[in-house]
Order: sequence, then structure tokens, then C-alpha cells
Amino acid sequence: MDYNAPMQRDSWFAPLSVDLIVKVLKVTFLHPFICWIIPMCFRAQNYPWGHDKMVYSIVWATFITLCWAAGIINQRLAFGVPREVDLGEEVIVITGGASGLGLLIAEGASVAVLDINEMEHEESRGVTFYKCDVTDKDALAKVAAQIEEDLGTPTVLINNAAIVHGKPLLDMSFADVDRSLTTNLTAQFYSIKTFLPAMIRGDKGERFVLGHVGAARLSDYSAAKAGLTALHKSLTAELRATHPEIRTTPSSFLAPVVEPVDVTKEIIAAIDGGYSTHVKFPFYARWIDYYNILPLGFQQLARKLSGVDRAMDNFVGRQGISGLKKKA
Repeated sequence: MDYNAPMQRDSWFAPLSVDLIVKVLKVTFLHPFICWIIPMCFRAQNYPWGHDKMVYSIVWATFITLCWAAGIINQRLAFGVPREVDLGEEVIVITGGASGLGLLIAEGASVAVLDINEMEHEESRGVTFYKCDVTDKDALAKVAAQIEEDLGTPTVLINNAAIVHGKPLLDMSFADVDRSLTTNLTAQFYSIKTFLPAMIRGDKGERFVLGHVGAARLSDYSAAKAGLTALHKSLTAELRATHPEIRTTPSSFLAPVVEPVDVTKEIIAAIDGGYSTHVKFPFYARWIDYYNILPLGFQQLARKLSGVDRAMDNFVGRQGISGLKKKA
């Protein structure tokens, strides 16, 4: 991506977040195994089956177990049976991965990184860099042929290429808008059209889309990502009907900035498991679909509480100049 993450302010409570609390709850009071230990402990203390503590703990454990079962069933119905994965046979193509995502994902698989910028670390085991402008159809086709010759048939496509200007709409030139939409949306069509036939020919594959939720000073970027989300939904429906072995997995983001390593963990988990899923985090991003049905007043309150419109205040581009300094 054509930007660097803004510097984060350190504080004693910085590590604390809703996501951390949810993670702890999911392996404690919201995990079936832990929930069933509680009534077993009560029973070990000779509590009768009809005791209030026994009844409440069993009801809670049953409820959590049913929720987990429903989640598993929903996952299977929505995305089907996971495909078999052998990392030694996987060829992962990442557009715009020179900034580090390619290095993080490379673990056992062959990774092809496509970017117009040079790799931050040129020599990395399992990672092959191809200098390519993904907005150039001919260059993309040439690199795709080279990847098949060098590494084999691509099995995973991660559409990560993006640029962020970080300017208010009125401060952007028409060239800025054109470049943003071409890179953030049109190039995604080019990548899919280029690599999907090979994935279908190989009878397996996954496609990841890195999306973004609208925020101040991201009008061009958000508009492109909204189009990308619509593309994903339509293509998912097409592939489910014609090539169900090809999986599609979007990732949706909401301010504040999510660290690349967190994104990578989710992507690797999906690749290793061979399953399709919707990766949405931080935690409240899972409920973003309900945001648009809230009354306008509540929408504004949600934006203020999340700080989404302040996320770009300390934006720093590749030139090392913040958006506020540029404006000044």
C-alpha cells in the first residue's frame, strides 16, 4: 500500500481494547468446554442437580454450546466444506505486498509479491518479488505468465494493492481521484481477470479482498472499496454456482488502524484451514452492516465514539509528511 501507518500514542491502557476483552471471553466464559467445567465443579462439591447454581450453570453451558454449534453450521452452510491445503503446493499472489504483508504471510508456501515499489527486504525465503504496476493490464498478464513458469499455478490471490491520498475531497485533484479509483478498484478487476482462470484450471483457490469502511479524508478510497465489496459479493455468487472450489474471503476494516500482523494472522488461518470466511475486525466491524440502518443521530454518535473521522489526522505518506502538514 502507498502509505505508512500513523504513529500510535503510547499510554498505560493502550493494550486494552474491546477486541482483547472479547478474545479473553471467547476462551473462558463463552467457550463450551469452560462453561461445562463450572457445573462439573459444582457437582464435585456435592451440589444437588436441582440447586440453583447447578441449574443456572447448566443452562448457561447449554446456551453457549448451542451458539457454538449454530456458528459452525452457519459457517458450513455459507461457505461449504474447507478445501485440503498443502502449504508446499500453495502459490500465493499478493498485489501491493512490498510493504511487508508478503513477508508476513510467507511460511511454507511460495509467495509472489507484485508491487510498483521495491521490496523493503529483498531477500526472504519463499518470497519472489515481481515489479509490476497492477493498473497496467499488459504488464499484469506478463507477470502472471512469469509466475506460473517460476512458481507454478497460483492458488491464492490477495488483492492488497491500494493507495491513500489522505486528503479532503475538495483538496484532491482530478488526477488524484483517477489514480485512486484505478488502483483501488479497477486494478482489482484486472487482477481477478488475470489470475482467476489459472485458479479455476487448478481446481482450487482462494481470493482475499482487503476492504475499508468510509471515514473523513478517505472519500476516494472508501468509494473504491465500496465498489470492491460489491464486486466481491457478485463474484462470490458467480463462483458458488460455477466453481464452488474457488473460495472468496473479504476483510473489512473500521478505524482505528489494524496492524498488518493482525490481518496476516487471519489470512494465514483461513489459508491453512482451507475455508472461506468473512474476516472483520476490530470487533465492532462485525456489526458494521447494521450501521446503515441506525437513525442518523446514532450514526454520528457511533462515528464520534469510534474516532473513525479522526483516524487520518496523523496520516503519514511515503514522503513522511502528514496530511495536516501538507494542508498547512
